[in-house]
Amino acid sequence: MSADLPAVLAGADVVIDFSSARATAANLAACRAAGKALLIGTTGYASELVPQLQAAGSNIPLLVAPNTSIGVTLLIELVRQAAASLPLSFDIEVVEAHHRMKRDAPSGTALALGNAAAAARRGSGLARAEIESGRAGGTEIRREGDIGFAVVRGGDIVGEHSVLFAGNGERLTLSHSATDRAIFARGALQAALWLARQPAGAYSMRDFIAAKSNA
Repeated sequence: MSADLPAVLAGADVVIDFSSARATAANLAACRAAGKALLIGTTGYASELVPQLQAAGSNIPLLVAPNTSIGVTLLIELVRQAAASLPLSFDIEVVEAHHRMKRDAPSGTALALGNAAAAARRGSGLARAEIESGRAGGTEIRREGDIGFAVVRGGDIVGEHSVLFAGNGERLTLSHSATDRAIFARGALQAALWLARQPAGAYSMRDFIAAKSNA
C-alpha cells in the first residue's frame, strides 16, 4: 500500500481506478505522465474532465466504463438494438435502483443505457438538458422521443437497471440485477488485462466484449 502514485505506477502495466470522482483527474494525469494504461470505473466526475479523457487516448490505452459488469455491457447492446428496431411510438423509460449511499443520480449506468437508446434512435446521445430536467412533477404530457429516468436510493441495493419500451398494447422490458459487487471487480480485471495489451486509444467495455467474442 502506498499513497505515492507515481512510484507505484513505475512497476505497473495497467491501472484500475474505482476511487472517487474527486480523484479521477489526478489519477488520469499521473497515468498519462507515466504512459500507463488506465481503466476508469468511477462515475459522477465533473463534465469538465471529458475533454481530458478524450485527449488521453492519444497517448495511453484508456477505457472509461460506467459499469464493468459483463452482463450490463450486454444489456446496453440489447437496448441499442431494441431502440433501433422499435418505432418512436414506443416510449423509453430507464429505471435504476442503488444503495442509499450512492451520490450520483441517475447512475452512470442508467445514463449509458439512455445514451445507447438515444444514439440508436437519432444518431446522437442524450442532451444534458434531457438528463437534468426529467419529469419530476409538472403538468406537461410526454413528448414523442423523450427518454425518461426514474431513480431509487435505499438500503444496500447493489444495482438494478431496467429499460422499459412501452408501446400501445405491448411492453418490452430489458433488465439486469446485480446481487454481488464482485461482478464489477471480475469484469474490471478481465477488461484491464485486455486493455494492457492494446495500443493507445479510447476504448469501452463494448470494445472489450467484441474482442472477447471474436477471440
